[in-house]
Amino acid sequence: MKGCVGFIGLGAMGGRMARNVIKSGYDLWVYDVVPQSLTPVVGAGAHAADSPRQVAERCDWIVLSLPDGGVVDQVLHGEDGLRSAVREGQIIVDCGTTDPTQTCELAGELAAIGVAWLDAPVSGLDARAEDGTLTIMVGGDRGAFDQVLPLLRTMGELVVHMGPSGQGQLMKMTNNVLFNISCAALAEILPFAATLGLDPGKVRAVVGTSSGQSFGFDFFSERILEDDFETGYKMRLAYKDMGNMMARANQTRMPLPVTSATMQTYQMALAQGYGEQSKAAMVKVWERAMDVNVREAAGKR
Repeated sequence: MKGCVGFIGLGAMGGRMARNVIKSGYDLWVYDVVPQSLTPVVGAGAHAADSPRQVAERCDWIVLSLPDGGVVDQVLHGEDGLRSAVREGQIIVDCGTTDPTQTCELAGELAAIGVAWLDAPVSGLDARAEDGTLTIMVGGDRGAFDQVLPLLRTMGELVVHMGPSGQGQLMKMTNNVLFNISCAALAEILPFAATLGLDPGKVRAVVGTSSGQSFGFDFFSERILEDDFETGYKMRLAYKDMGNMMARANQTRMPLPVTSATMQTYQMALAQGYGEQSKAAMVKVWERAMDVNVREAAGKR
């Protein structure tokens, strides 16, 4: 049996990641505010903790897979939070996507008491979390990174140390904004192609094997044509990457015209009530504007 690890946040990604940690022989203590999330992980061999504090008391390494910075702050500083029990020498690995500034502040706070904070956001969908083939980009102390690298490799195929605290989050932000740009372009172009008389299904087939291809186009064009706007990260949550990027651009007075245009599509989609749906729902903004429905147009030409 390997060392004891804590894992907090057992949602769609975290639960799968935690099970891979168990498969690799680590003794795992887990916590989630949703009790039913514990069931499959405990069934795989984990121990259920009754609070983040208990996780900190039992484990030297703690992995977080939480939806946003607000939840991270609550898990750390709330009642029976990690901060009430962490001790010198522990390492906390934050695998969520949060604000790089918050990350640096937390790293500084914990470094003062001898605890290492690594920002280690992941990239990859549920299937890659299941297979343990995520991409993990890490910021923080290199020595702490080297210690937990074997643990990270139970969850990720490519694990890269990007630099000091915050660099993991900045890398994730950069990757996600590129992805978001391709999704916004798809949402605009597919309905427009339909107004030109092109069959959206055939457009998808051609682009998927041509120079216009991208992961965003491949993944979401299929779901748009299948009328599936639930598969994928909620747009409301994904919007934080755009906000973080534009905040950085404003701070440095750096013009990002393509990113700014993508931001407009996001904001229109959120304003029209699509925040609980996936990024595919951005297509509905342009379907409404162009008076076309790509699903109805598919297969008719």
